[in-house]
Amino acid sequence: MPRISEFFGISIYVYYREHLPPHFHALYGDDEALVAIANLCVLSGRLPPRAMGMVIEWASLHQEELRRVWAQAIAHEPLDGIEPLK
Repeated sequence: MPRISEFFGISIYVYYREHLPPHFHALYGDDEALVAIANLCVLSGRLPPRAMGMVIEWASLHQEELRRVWAQAIAHEPLDGIEPLK
């Protein structure tokens, strides 16, 4: 699984052969959420509120990079990593 970032126990993944809309997966413990890159809305799943807040904060700082990584995944190219939330 191509992990592109990790912070505070949260792992962020973008998978190859994904479906639209462009999105990423956020995993925290046994919880997982799919988040749309364009508007940062949760498409499915859930995370605890504090973890979800950190994911949205991180994604809002890195939306352009997330778009680039999504394009890389669709083209089956190696995925760039993205700075973690600090």
